[in-house]
Amino acid sequence: MGERSLIIFSLSIISLLVLGIVMLLSTSVYISERSDIYHDVNRQVIWLVIGLVLCALTACIDYHFWYRTRWLWFVLSIIALILCFVPPIAQPANGSSRWIGLEAFGLSFARIQPSELAKISLMFVIAGWCSKYYERTSEIKFGFIYPVLIAIIPVALIAIETDMGTAALLICASLIVMFVSGSNIKMFIVSAFGSLAVLALAVWQNPNRLERFIAFLDLEAHKTGFGLQQWRAQLAMGEGGISGLGLGEGREKLMYMPFAHTDFIFPMIGEELGARITLSVVLIFVLILVFGVSISNSAPDRFGKLLGFGLIILISLQALLNVAVTTGCLPNKGLPLPFVSYGGSNLLFCLAAVGIILNIYRQGHEPVVDPDAKLLQGHRALPRI
Repeated sequence: MGERSLIIFSLSIISLLVLGIVMLLSTSVYISERSDIYHDVNRQVIWLVIGLVLCALTACIDYHFWYRTRWLWFVLSIIALILCFVPPIAQPANGSSRWIGLEAFGLSFARIQPSELAKISLMFVIAGWCSKYYERTSEIKFGFIYPVLIAIIPVALIAIETDMGTAALLICASLIVMFVSGSNIKMFIVSAFGSLAVLALAVWQNPNRLERFIAFLDLEAHKTGFGLQQWRAQLAMGEGGISGLGLGEGREKLMYMPFAHTDFIFPMIGEELGARITLSVVLIFVLILVFGVSISNSAPDRFGKLLGFGLIILISLQALLNVAVTTGCLPNKGLPLPFVSYGGSNLLFCLAAVGIILNIYRQGHEPVVDPDAKLLQGHRALPRI
């Protein structure tokens, strides 16, 4: 089962990466505002190469290193999130303050989203906390209050950036990791209602979010306004049918649908390749979830189990939210489709996470003696997986 899990997991990742480049070739060349129509494709290939190198690097690093340095990464991610509000480093776009530039490092062409670093560093901290205080996670204070207070720091900063999608993703993933580690289930019921109340308040107080929600309730009535993307996405999926119009033959990418190569690439897959391929993409993400959890549960200690599980949940939840938004099941909130959508920051995060999971697999089958092994010892499966 172990080797089969690794093979299926790896092939699933590779298939999504290939699909992403193919669809980017099909969509971005039509919407490029530059003389070089392959500009976006070339840039994505560069990010992919960097991401694969990063994946290989994290696969070679003993994952206990992330336990020992978890607070350092957490602090660095908080600093990076704060820099999103500090000019001239900050590079706001589309009404959001989610990016920082890399000109200081000689990379004038690039910008990154610190929220992607916050995702992975928060998983280091939450997994580390729940493994260190494993015997006390049933206590409300150690199993819920303290880790939630830790998670709120990056989540609040990301929400202030107006990236509510990533903020919701992070808090959900953190709560799920805490839950499977054995935390008090009653607190999760309370937190679910509390989170819904906070989300409703955030929507009500922000005119843009409120308009998006109203548009979501009746997309056809708002198909030229806030409901444009989701309406056009549904048209694209309908036009594609079962078999699709053919690669490169889609019409919605011809300036009808904004961000067709980023957050809304899933409907483009449906339009050009058909429902058979979109369903296959969903199945691939299910395989990544199932076999990723299987690999994580083979880790030689609790930290490895929780870290691998948390990273897989982040990727899977993001995929679920993207598909739900682009198919009109949830209000519009920009989240890329992991491994497929155009964008360097999320691709780097996903491939770094894959590398860590591969290292967890290696140590689950070829354990490496580590000074933290006693502290994190525990070969049983997680109580709620």
